[in-house]
Amino acid sequence: MTETTLSITDPKEILALFGPRDQHLRKLRRLFDVAITQRNGEVKISGEDTGVQRAMRTLEKLRHLSRKQGELSAGDVNKAAMEEGAIIEGTAPTGPAGEEIQIQHAGRKIKPRTRGQAEYVDAIRAHDLTFATGPAGCGKTYLAVATAVESLRSGAIRKIVLVRPAVEAGESLGFLPGDLRAKLNPYLRPLMDALGEMVDYDQARNLMEQDVIEVIPLAYMRGRTLSDAFIILDEAQNTTVAQMKMFLTRMGERSKMVVSGDATQLDLPRGVTSGLRDAITRLSRIDAIGIVKLQASDIVRHKLVQRIVEAYDDGDSRDGDSHDRS
Repeated sequence: MTETTLSITDPKEILALFGPRDQHLRKLRRLFDVAITQRNGEVKISGEDTGVQRAMRTLEKLRHLSRKQGELSAGDVNKAAMEEGAIIEGTAPTGPAGEEIQIQHAGRKIKPRTRGQAEYVDAIRAHDLTFATGPAGCGKTYLAVATAVESLRSGAIRKIVLVRPAVEAGESLGFLPGDLRAKLNPYLRPLMDALGEMVDYDQARNLMEQDVIEVIPLAYMRGRTLSDAFIILDEAQNTTVAQMKMFLTRMGERSKMVVSGDATQLDLPRGVTSGLRDAITRLSRIDAIGIVKLQASDIVRHKLVQRIVEAYDDGDSRDGDSHDRS
């Protein structure tokens, strides 16, 4: 049996550290199998040596974080505890390639199916901002949405925001019939399809009504700041440089962003630079940003899709060679 103490005299700091109705404190007791008590400005931790040391290091991290941001979320506690080896039900720390994403829906378990996909999921878990490029069918959107749902269920974030630019195959919104909602639906449908494979329809509808899940076009992001959120920008190759800058600067405290797209399916007007390509070039030297390039070998749709992508890539290469020779 080991015992150690941490001196905390500020009542506000104790309240932030222990959480509403001591919920953070109870979680740490359970995760590290230790007793934690507080009296006269002293927080006492007792139990087996390993658990005590881990709990102490977690409390010190949380104390530093609470001084920095004023309060602690359940996600902050989970993250700090996981860094000290705690295993939390419903979430998964960064682990070896191929580790399952902790979602089970309709009897299906979700996990990366290729090395590239595993690297992608690991990058999302390790970074607050991740860029991913790759061909259709390699899981860019699907795995990002799955990781977002995992984070929501674990309490690491409070909101999921799914975003897409309303640009497609040279057609403007005015081309489509119906009111604005009907016009936007085709652009946002792929994100809803991915979500529908992980969350029951009624549950997804309730979460959207409560504004816990939001599916919106990119233009609606202007002027917002999103904290405690997991924000996914899909089809990002169709953003302009200005739109990409606007989107990236929406990130608030304790949020994650995933930006994905396929540079070969560009629908911007000729001569307009893709915001995705520009951002990766500008930000590639920042260590805190993850950048993943998925390949045709990561495609997990029908087996013909991979061969179709490769055929188009080969054709583009030959066209480029012929233009060079001319």
